[in-house]
Amino acid sequence: MSWWGKVLGGTFGYMLGGPLGALLGAVLGHKFDNGLNMMNLRPGDVERVQTAFFTTTFLTMGHLAKADGRVSENEIAQAKFVMEQMQLSPEQMKVAIGLFNEGKSDDFDLTAVIGQFKQECGRRRNLEQMFLEILISTAMADGELHKLEHDILLKICKHLSFSRITFEKLVQMMQAQRSYNAGGGQQPAYKNIEDAYNMLGVKNDATDGEVKKAYRKLMSQHHPDKLVSRGLPEEMIKIATEKTVEIKAAYEQIKKERNIK
Repeated sequence: MSWWGKVLGGTFGYMLGGPLGALLGAVLGHKFDNGLNMMNLRPGDVERVQTAFFTTTFLTMGHLAKADGRVSENEIAQAKFVMEQMQLSPEQMKVAIGLFNEGKSDDFDLTAVIGQFKQECGRRRNLEQMFLEILISTAMADGELHKLEHDILLKICKHLSFSRITFEKLVQMMQAQRSYNAGGGQQPAYKNIEDAYNMLGVKNDATDGEVKKAYRKLMSQHHPDKLVSRGLPEEMIKIATEKTVEIKAAYEQIKKERNIK
């Protein structure tokens, strides 16, 4: 049975427990006995990680959207866009919206939620980075990253042990992603060559070898099959696939600019 089948089957509490299990249970209208937690799956099992990823993503998206005191139409649209990318079933869509609303609650405990998410992910750094990229992209849905959103995202990075330098590179990457999407995916894919470099996380004075190394690393980090095997919900494979397209487009644009064969 898939992770979603287990959630619908009511065994979500056994899989997660803690704040994630409680919040998921609140959305589904179920309660569970804490004494029975984790009977079905052990920490680190893929289906358990998938459930934690799905739950944490939409909870935190809701929390970010409420950061400035109100949820904008752009932020709601971005959340719906992610759900549409995932091609969620009506039942999954309902749960995702419920989690988003739970994240907007005044008593939402971000520290506890991210703490459990980190524990569930174990050493799956690529998965944690994908989570951050989705959140940053959501926060920038209105075209900018507001200070309150920036502070919350930086706090999440610290909890996940990502440096501020890495965080700023991810922000630049998401800004470049917006440039790519604004171009409609047509060549040249990015508005300017600087966006292509930012997508790969390198400076424009990097050597050809450094650019190639950065490209290969990013492609490996975002490989859809690898991410799913590590706990990315199957429904998010389209997001990962589109990311590899954007990374490849950046590399090809830089190669063309440098006249690299």
